[in-house]
Amino acid sequence: MLENKFKTGLVKELKERFPGCMVVHLDPNEIQGIPDLLILHEDTWAALEGKKSAKASHRPNQDYYVQHMSEMSFAAFIYPENKEEILNAMERSFEAHRAARVSGS
Repeated sequence: MLENKFKTGLVKELKERFPGCMVVHLDPNEIQGIPDLLILHEDTWAALEGKKSAKASHRPNQDYYVQHMSEMSFAAFIYPENKEEILNAMERSFEAHRAARVSGS
């Protein structure tokens, strides 16, 4: 599967799975290695770096930014082979953030 086709379907699925979310395409020319997509949902966010397959190479700085942004909220590499696993983890992250907000933590 081509990477662009995967990302197009992914954006559609994100909007269906997380109603009301905003999906923003980030500019890699602004910050080299920054993930492709920023997903804003309610009062939290996630960043996803789309790849055409699990074996696709990572560009310079991508591992750094995915790790750094994951420590801040949620970020991951996503590709067809792990899509459901990553979307489920992202959903759990959003739910945990919502639960912490409701409990006052």
